[in-house]
Amino acid sequence: MRAIRGATTVLKDEPQEICAAVGELLNTIVQKNALRKEEIVYILFSNTSDIRSMYPAKAAREAGFSFCALFSAQEPQIDGALVLCIRVMVVAEGAGNVSHAYLRGAADLRRDLNKFAIALDGPSGSGKSTVAKQLARELDILYLDTGAMYRACALKLKKEGVECSNEARVASVIGGIDLRIEYRGGAQRTVLDGVDVSEEIRRPEVSMAASAVSALGCVREKMVEMQRKIASEQSCVLDGRDIGTVVLPDAAFKFFVTASVSVRARRRYGELTAKGYAVDLAELEKEIEERDRNDSSRAISPLRRAEDAELIDTSAMTVEEVVALIRRRIREKV
Repeated sequence: MRAIRGATTVLKDEPQEICAAVGELLNTIVQKNALRKEEIVYILFSNTSDIRSMYPAKAAREAGFSFCALFSAQEPQIDGALVLCIRVMVVAEGAGNVSHAYLRGAADLRRDLNKFAIALDGPSGSGKSTVAKQLARELDILYLDTGAMYRACALKLKKEGVECSNEARVASVIGGIDLRIEYRGGAQRTVLDGVDVSEEIRRPEVSMAASAVSALGCVREKMVEMQRKIASEQSCVLDGRDIGTVVLPDAAFKFFVTASVSVRARRRYGELTAKGYAVDLAELEKEIEERDRNDSSRAISPLRRAEDAELIDTSAMTVEEVVALIRRRIREKV
């Protein structure tokens, strides 16, 4: 006998929602385990106490699973438990490996079975990094700041006195770079040559140099290799210029986050002045326009929106609104 587990969530306690979610869950289990009707002995459901409009067993019957025994039970209310959740155990004849299914919001219950990547692309100052950090916190998954990695490369070349025009020398330095991404207290720290440079790489001159450095093939090849390795090991959010097009073209979720130049300049101005830098708003607008041109026109991995990425203009949106929108899109798909 095989016992196959699964779970899913609904957005609302409505019969139509419950029927759709239960049917999707059971059909996923059947497909992943290549089950035949005659192999299924019984299906046992439990649901959180906030689901009252329909028993999941009835929803299963309406989804075409009336050929086996169906049972439903309501769980006691537990503080902090996942809400609007339906759990299932499908007992089937036969032996062999089983493939469990945790869909929608229930994917968080078994992250070992549900690794996924979220790609956030967009121009400088669009708010994608802030959104990525908050999204990662709310989903409790890894945030990988890819821009910090390129800034660290730019800082390394600056310290070594290497010009970007000398690509052979750049390749030599970057090929042996001692760059580590560490996580302390839930925050990413960028460590270059054993030194924490997380603040130093945010200096305006380093940010500008990073645009030129990231256009070099030898640099991108090294960084992409590091980023793909990290993303293959766990669920994560990555933000950058070419995450959805080059780094992780098969990412489960892709978004292109943008905003007007004036809005992006004001955001950058606020960030830099808060850190004590003396900057000119008009000059910042020019720098952002120049960086947009450089990033969009470079020969290697230019800034562009992936065909399957959803466009999000954050000009008139708060960070919380953008994060909520992305979370809705994720719930709709998982």
